[in-house]
Amino acid sequence: MAVFRPWKLGTASKTMTRRRTNGLGGILLAASFILTASGVARAADDEIEIGMATPLTGPAAESGKYGEWGAELAIAEINGQGGVLGRKLKLVIEDDQTTNPGIVAAFNRLASNPDIAVFLGSVRSTQVHAMDPDVRRVAKPVFIGGTDPNLTHMGNPWFFRCRPNDTYSAKVIADFGVHTLGFKKWALVTSTDAFGSSGNKLLTAELSALGASVVTSQGYANQTPDFTPVVLAIKGSDAEVIGSYFTYEQDLGVFARQLRQLGVRLPWVGSPSITDTAALHLAGPALWGTYGIADFNADSSPEAKRYAEAYQAAHHVPADQFSAWTYDAIHLAAIAIEKAKSTDPKALREAILSIRGYHGAEGTYDFDANGDGLHGYNVVKNDHGKIVFIKRVDFPPP
Repeated sequence: MAVFRPWKLGTASKTMTRRRTNGLGGILLAASFILTASGVARAADDEIEIGMATPLTGPAAESGKYGEWGAELAIAEINGQGGVLGRKLKLVIEDDQTTNPGIVAAFNRLASNPDIAVFLGSVRSTQVHAMDPDVRRVAKPVFIGGTDPNLTHMGNPWFFRCRPNDTYSAKVIADFGVHTLGFKKWALVTSTDAFGSSGNKLLTAELSALGASVVTSQGYANQTPDFTPVVLAIKGSDAEVIGSYFTYEQDLGVFARQLRQLGVRLPWVGSPSITDTAALHLAGPALWGTYGIADFNADSSPEAKRYAEAYQAAHHVPADQFSAWTYDAIHLAAIAIEKAKSTDPKALREAILSIRGYHGAEGTYDFDANGDGLHGYNVVKNDHGKIVFIKRVDFPPP
């Protein structure tokens, strides 16, 4: 099996189709022939296509851009080292418009192309749930970033998660808030979608197990324009600390600013969205001093640092989990194709599940039978706008 070294950037041109336009720009390799899994001869210069549904428009367009950049960086590295099975990778992107109907439409446009071997789905759990029926029908591997634990426990054999699920984020938030910060009375602010509802349930249970209590639990609908009622409920409670699961950075930014405007200065420990580059841009000083549970941090491992340096050099912005998980997903897809020696979906599925000990930007991948590859989080702090690493917490795979 070829080993792809993420820190060795290739000089080959990035190969990508965006919004279904033509890619590659006429680069042709020497023609030789290989045999596909179905036994049909094809030119080795044929590209292996990877489909990606990501928000190019809508409220998550900024984070969608970062995800696109992470995937492109991985494509360039792999192609610069000769590709996979002697073939270049090609990224085909469709806009999910930051909506559930949008990602269903984007995925189906991609799936109509029989040459796409592997897909990258959404980082939003609510969108991954929306994709589920069509992913089952298409029956090809889909790497996802949504962290609702249910996504890999509802019988879909084609989802493979490249971020740790919220079973682990809830454990780390609760343990850090109770044992390190010393707070027992919590205010929870969570989206009412699948991601936030699951996070609320898991964090409430973890806090209870540690002898802490939730004194107020505030749910909100995605893209809420005004969080004043939520902030006032927290202000009127005897909460010592805030715990949160925000789906979209825009909502987090509005809440953070209104929290400070209304004089609430409680400590705050949030799920990964509190550390996202887009959230930092939107909230600014309103997030200074907060803590976060991040699946990616540049100081968490040598591989993360190498990736962060390459990404920063290419795009002049810090890397975050939006770009890191798509970067890892492309490398994992390449490893699986090499292991399977084909793009046959069933062979690829078995190859992905067999990956153990792969050191990616997000952490060390050890896939379990459900399709979860990662099992830990980083604890970080916002120090005047800079995300500072505190510690890494890993759990043994189930």
